Amino acid sequence: MTPPLAPAADAGTARRALFAAVVISLGVSLIVVDATIVGVLLPQLVDDLGLSTASAEWVTSVYALVFAALLIPFGRAGDLFGRRRMIVLGVAVFTVASVLAALSSDSTTLIGARALQGVGASMVMPATLSTLNAMFTGKQRAHAFGIWGATIAGMSALGPLVGGALASGGTWRWAFGVNLFFGAVLIWGVLKVVPETRADGAGGRLGVDWPGAVLSALAFGLLVCGIIEGPTFGWWNATRNVAVGGLSPIPLMIVAGLALLAVLTVVERARAAAGRPVMLDLTLFSIPNFRNGNLSSALINVGELGLLFVLPLFLLGVHGSAPLEISVAILPLAAGAFGSGAVAHVLANRYGPHRVVQGGMALEVLAVLALAAVLSPTTGGFGLAPWMLLYGLGLGLTSAQLTNVSLADVPPDRAGQASGTQSTARQIGAALGVAVIGTVFATTLGHAMSGRLDRDGLPAGQRDAITHDLRHSAGTYARDLHRTSGMGEVARAADASLADASRAGALATAIILAGGLLLSLRLRPAGTSRASRDDEPAAQTLTAERVGTAAPEQ
Repeated sequence: MTPPLAPAADAGTARRALFAAVVISLGVSLIVVDATIVGVLLPQLVDDLGLSTASAEWVTSVYALVFAALLIPFGRAGDLFGRRRMIVLGVAVFTVASVLAALSSDSTTLIGARALQGVGASMVMPATLSTLNAMFTGKQRAHAFGIWGATIAGMSALGPLVGGALASGGTWRWAFGVNLFFGAVLIWGVLKVVPETRADGAGGRLGVDWPGAVLSALAFGLLVCGIIEGPTFGWWNATRNVAVGGLSPIPLMIVAGLALLAVLTVVERARAAAGRPVMLDLTLFSIPNFRNGNLSSALINVGELGLLFVLPLFLLGVHGSAPLEISVAILPLAAGAFGSGAVAHVLANRYGPHRVVQGGMALEVLAVLALAAVLSPTTGGFGLAPWMLLYGLGLGLTSAQLTNVSLADVPPDRAGQASGTQSTARQIGAALGVAVIGTVFATTLGHAMSGRLDRDGLPAGQRDAITHDLRHSAGTYARDLHRTSGMGEVARAADASLADASRAGALATAIILAGGLLLSLRLRPAGTSRASRDDEPAAQTLTAERVGTAAPEQ
């Protein structure tokens, strides 16, 4: 085994380690931005490629679906073959996929490119978490995870701003094509300053668990796919000609996913009992902070991605806002996340990371409830700004320290599995957020519009056609109504219905985030085995890791 790195005994070495943390965080930023950038691009994508509501949801969600399905296998692969190597490979795959997305000419090609982006992203995310988990302890650990979490929170909100600016300056294609430059720079930076780490082979834990890899990918893929497509194909009775004996394929898909999860549990328990390598180490869930932190992460992402899916559609449908204007309305979220994330490590060292997470979750719930209260057809970007800022402040605090709390008590040799599992929880939450909040939005929009047109006395055929077009276009049809002579009352009914749908989406988000808040109250200070060793310098933990021969370039 290659000897571990020497302890970081001087300030220069510590600064170098923190610089590596910044580079790693920027790598994560690249994949996080593309998870949220599509929200503000949807209006242009709908117009340019003729996306339906279902296609729009798939363009947004397939990325998170593939991401979630492959995180655990690739997290394990990073443990086995080197985490820095996995980051570089993942960024390369992601960059190629981004170029393909920029060149897409129809919805099928774009959805395929987004899926390939998800493959690359699933290589990067767990490897970055495992590397940070290996490099830092004590106060520097809180600082490093603060950088990582604040960057993720801020960039997820800044993604729409970047997308809006690029789309306004050219077309939506620039929002994907620019990743060619950033990907190349990131690969250079990772090779320059990030050390190669692998899990220690003690205890026979290393090895490839092919059955576990296949089962986990299929199980999570089927579950998320079923939830995304439920509104399209029907939750029980088939609404399209894809029925199985009159039954929608959705319940079959969800049941199959749950069954595969059960099989995965049995297989992994049997392999662990026989001393064979496992893809999903179920004993990790006996660690309270890891268990509760994962559930909280999923619910946080449900709220964040759902909210960023709904609000741009509301602003476009009611006000006809251009992409850049939509982005500026969401900018306070990014500002709040970066601002609070920057000081989260100070608060964590004073009050404990778990308290920072709890405080952040409380701010998120309050902000979304306020959003639901103020949303109306007259609410514009400035009306949303104060509450988006408050939401961003909470998101920055939560994201900056939740991962730190979740992984603090995880043994280093299982960091890849734990990081993959934690990231899987996040991405399942992201996919569910778009699916669940998107379903609430679309369903409420259809019912509200139909009810208003019915009260206005429109013939049933015309009422149903307008309602269908409004829902099918994800609300963007409202602008067409405003431009159509003699449709003023119908256009105003569409605006009011969009406001109703957005309020319903915000309330659903608040309820989900409240569940995350309740779970966060069960988080406790990290055990002395990992996070409380404040006297250890950065990179000391690498004594429990094998450091590869490919050290950072000097």
